[in-house]
Amino acid sequence: MHPIDTTLALALTVAALAGLATPAAEAQTLTATLDFATADTIRDRCLAHAGRAGVTVAVAVFDQGGNLVSFARDRTTPAAAEMALWKGRSAAIYLASTRETGTWNMATAPLVATVEGGVPLFTREGVGIGGVGVSGAPPEFDAACGAAGAEAAGLRVTPP
Repeated sequence: MHPIDTTLALALTVAALAGLATPAAEAQTLTATLDFATADTIRDRCLAHAGRAGVTVAVAVFDQGGNLVSFARDRTTPAAAEMALWKGRSAAIYLASTRETGTWNMATAPLVATVEGGVPLFTREGVGIGGVGVSGAPPEFDAACGAAGAEAAGLRVTPP
């Protein structure tokens, strides 16, 4: 056998065996996610809502994994900014409003916010994709501001 033929035969054998050893490709499933543009819309609409009411707030928008996607602090205190982050991350991870998590009697559970002002984010179909936290105004207003931002972005704060 010619040396080139031997090399070609060996290469084809290795390629064939490698193909047998490779696991079958798994099917990919698409899931709804929170993108930057939607998060920025939520943030901006919430800030506008607060501005019309004459209050300043901090707004933090998170994806379902608890990752910060968008944030703004409109002349609020550093404490209000931290509260918005706390509320938003809690709402995103637990997919529950912080008004609800405040009743869980689990104040020491990881990342559970116990003050109203964080709301979860759901698609129109009910898929949980994150949360928004607002702080700087009374807690009821903070929650309403987050909900207004979510609704302006075409999202829900409660599952259908």
